[in-house]
Amino acid sequence: MSFAELLAELPALTVQQRQLVMRRALELEDPPLSDDDTDLVEMRLAAHRQNPASSVPLEEMKKRLRAQS
Repeated sequence: MSFAELLAELPALTVQQRQLVMRRALELEDPPLSDDDTDLVEMRLAAHRQNPASSVPLEEMKKRLRAQS
């Protein structure tokens, strides 16, 4: 299927199907994490699990950032 044909088919998809197509397309652009990055993510996740109170909920962080502006 050509790119033009694919674009022509998009209006026939449901909203959910189009959202899935977009998510998958964005995932294709994300390179895989390096081993060092994966280790860092795992280390930070383990630290969070040991002390969940050390994190800040997203809404609280947004509020703090808005207050700085």
